[in-house]
Amino acid sequence: MLGVPFVVTSAEADETVVPGEAPLDYVERVTRAKLEAVRRKDLGAAKGVLVADTIVVAPDGGLLGKPCDDDEARGMLERLAGATHQVSTRFALAAPDPRADLAHAQTVTTRVTFRALSPGEIAAYVTGGEGRDKAGGYAVQGRAAVFVERIDGSFTSVVGLPVCELVVAMRAIGWLVSP
Repeated sequence: MLGVPFVVTSAEADETVVPGEAPLDYVERVTRAKLEAVRRKDLGAAKGVLVADTIVVAPDGGLLGKPCDDDEARGMLERLAGATHQVSTRFALAAPDPRADLAHAQTVTTRVTFRALSPGEIAAYVTGGEGRDKAGGYAVQGRAAVFVERIDGSFTSVVGLPVCELVVAMRAIGWLVSP
């Protein structure tokens, strides 16, 4: 979309929640761990590194990760149904050299309101499997879009990467030149 060449690489990071860890502290720690993991790899001629992580915070403040099975996914959607929750994506930009300072890091938080959902709707969505590898058990850019009554903030952040904020950051650090 931005016309920037990129290579995708996996980033192994411990995503276990530390007892008592606040959601925003968690997403900051995991994003930093992903950055460190990527920068330990041979990145060839890469000029920069971008990593991101997204969390879903239930209306009761609980952190909703990726569901481990359909029962957990169902429970997550039941917690989100008819209520407003928060989705926070943190992204970090840095030079490939692990000794270099962080060029930019930012967390973008969006409020998402789901309409009331019937047990049948939840069961059908979970059975389809779309949300199995998604924080909160749903993909807003997919079939779960019909659950969303309102979004206050960045839609692309809910998807997993706040593109508007990323472009602003990349321009500010000189990685992207405005047309």
